Amino acid sequence: MTEIRFYHLQKTSQNQVLPVLLNKILERDHHVVIKLYNDTEKEQMNEHLWSFNPNSFLPHGSEKDGKAEMQPIWLTTKDENPNKSDLLILCQGVTSEMQGDFDICCEMLDGNNPEAVTAARSRWKDYKEQGFDVTYWQQTQSGGWEKAA
Repeated sequence: MTEIRFYHLQKTSQNQVLPVLLNKILERDHHVVIKLYNDTEKEQMNEHLWSFNPNSFLPHGSEKDGKAEMQPIWLTTKDENPNKSDLLILCQGVTSEMQGDFDICCEMLDGNNPEAVTAARSRWKDYKEQGFDVTYWQQTQSGGWEKAA
């Protein structure tokens, strides 16, 4: 059964959190699909993953790069899993009908946006009703993560 994790961003932005999370995912030899809202956000994320740290990079690609099976991180706006990922990251309220096809689905939630919090609560309820294992991760004062539910 898929575990759905809500990451409640309060202290840092999604762009600050994702590279750290992605490094941990890759260290464990997992592949990941990152679903974004639109092509503009996808291109911004592409640029960010190349430039967030001048001393490292996160190997990633998207439809324009092709060879999905060779990309450990796949950026998309579609419901797809072309790189045979076991993790799905949904950015800032993006939804998927495929979350059950992954071992873990992470929802990145802007905790400073009341509408996003309300929408996430509704998705939480829906996930629970569908039988998913749902957990909630809240940022600590130091920017780390603590399982809160």
